[in-house]
Amino acid sequence: MEKSVLVGISGGIDSAVASAILKERGYRVEGLYIQNGFPAGSEREAAAVAKRLGFPLHILDAASSFKKDVVAYFAGEYLAGRTPNPCIVCNKKIKFRYLLEEARTRGLGSIATGHYARIEDSGPEEGLGLFKGIDREKDQSYFLFQLGQKELGHLIFPNGEKTKKEIREMAQDLGLPPRKESQEICFIPDDNYRNFLETYPVTLPRPGNIVDREGNVVGRHRGTHTVTIGQRKGLNIASQRPYYVLEINTERDEVIVGREEDQFTGGLVANNCSWVSNKPAVQETLQARTYIRYRHRGVDSEITPLPGGQVHVRFMTPQKAVAPGQAAVFFQGDRLLGGGWIERGLRDA
Repeated sequence: MEKSVLVGISGGIDSAVASAILKERGYRVEGLYIQNGFPAGSEREAAAVAKRLGFPLHILDAASSFKKDVVAYFAGEYLAGRTPNPCIVCNKKIKFRYLLEEARTRGLGSIATGHYARIEDSGPEEGLGLFKGIDREKDQSYFLFQLGQKELGHLIFPNGEKTKKEIREMAQDLGLPPRKESQEICFIPDDNYRNFLETYPVTLPRPGNIVDREGNVVGRHRGTHTVTIGQRKGLNIASQRPYYVLEINTERDEVIVGREEDQFTGGLVANNCSWVSNKPAVQETLQARTYIRYRHRGVDSEITPLPGGQVHVRFMTPQKAVAPGQAAVFFQGDRLLGGGWIERGLRDA
């Protein structure tokens, strides 16, 4: 029986090499480029990749969904004094959703992307497991915590067993032109989210006071959307010791700051949690390593379920800059258990 796969093609070398690996494995490969309404020249590069590697490329216009599910979410979180992670939301609501729908429509058996992560069968009770890619510097499993058995059952990550260096070498052997990797949010090419929000059709927060933990006014801000938890630079506060943003109060248009030692918290509460395994949710307290942002080194934690899809997380070592709106993602070793969205940090957990 012919093996077939629909690969999400971005125009970069990761998805291109993933396609080539699958062709080598005997798959009939087709590509899907998802238009998000923010042209960046990637569609031309995706078409060039498909032509070079010899597979058909389909174009899907998802601009309306992207603006509603990703861009509006992104703006709304900042206006609410939270720190969004649009890549995680895009993976769940745009990339994997449309890849699965298009693969089903076109009669293709699997879907694939260029993510650096791995999928392994963990047995009948747990189902398919999601694991870190072997290249720890490029591992992207953190961004995939919302994927479940529905997606994993059809999904292939060809790059998960390879390093970025190996992928670059393969791209060179395939005659693919080198491309500078973008670290920015795809719909904010200059990486200036403040400018983006100020041109977005919303009512922005008003300027207000920056206060210390005792309520003393120590400065002014241009709007709560212009600061993030843990920020030190750009606060324009005259002081011998630097201040850091501890909290954002949108009701009072107020930013609360403190010293470096004031940033540490003993835990957090996360909501809207999802779990990768077949089991519906965490049923009892478990030990895991919690990552509170992408480049975080992780912290050993005790995770206890709460009603309504929430969890209480107690850090074994206090952590700083726990930002509401960011993802808390839970691992045991290389295995991703699941995650949720940080509702608040807990000074004493």
